[in-house]
Amino acid sequence: MAAKSDAPTSAEYITHHLTHLTVGEGFWTLNLDTIFFSIVLGVGFLYFFRKAALRATTDTPSGLLSFCELLVNFVDGAVKESFHGQSKLIAPLALTIFVWVLLWNIMDIVPIDLLPTIFYAFGVEYLKVVPSADMSATFALSISVFVLILVYSVLGKGVGGFIKEFLTHPFGPVLMPFNIILNVVELLAKPLSLALRLFGNLYAGELIFILIALFTLGTSLTEALTSVSGWASILGQALLQFAWAVFHILVIPLQAFIFMTLTIVYLGMAYESHEDH
Repeated sequence: MAAKSDAPTSAEYITHHLTHLTVGEGFWTLNLDTIFFSIVLGVGFLYFFRKAALRATTDTPSGLLSFCELLVNFVDGAVKESFHGQSKLIAPLALTIFVWVLLWNIMDIVPIDLLPTIFYAFGVEYLKVVPSADMSATFALSISVFVLILVYSVLGKGVGGFIKEFLTHPFGPVLMPFNIILNVVELLAKPLSLALRLFGNLYAGELIFILIALFTLGTSLTEALTSVSGWASILGQALLQFAWAVFHILVIPLQAFIFMTLTIVYLGMAYESHEDH
């Protein structure tokens, strides 16, 4: 806790915590903190799963191996239920999306001032540690899924079948302009819904953690520990942080599961022809 004279206002505190570490200008602005944490979390995911794979044995599995097997079986079951085509990519893609988004979201549980304070000691003024609370990250992931939707549409139906379905479904060739409008909206809605749902939930969660942190903003440690109001603010903040963290722990895997499941469903719908139903 900072001394009152050095403490920022509530607006300054909130703005500071919602500002990215960036480089570049305009459209070419890169959020370096999002890129950094996404790479670190992705490398960590690959390291531990590779470590578990190398330790795979017919004997009693270790805790790490059991956990990885549980995740793989869980994702494999979800893929078999929602994707009925033949593809060696879907299951690894679904696993990667689920674990990576889950790790993104877990960063929201890290105490709001912990990593920014540590990085500030090394000269980093701004830092946002939750990649899924950055719209550029969620859109980058959803656009990748969108590209795969187009690819699987062609793989499943052929170029001619994809074009024919796009122009004639659902109202027939007579109402082709309406078919095009409807199908364009449907296609664009998929990456938009994926990106905005994940971003909105995690951004809101991050913002509430920041607002709870305002309880002790501007209160020195000495004042907090030697006054009734100081103890009340500390205890009130701790209870609210704990309650919101418990609730948020339910949101974190749920959002990763929804993103993964919708990805599988969208790819399954793209692969299958409407004439098959």
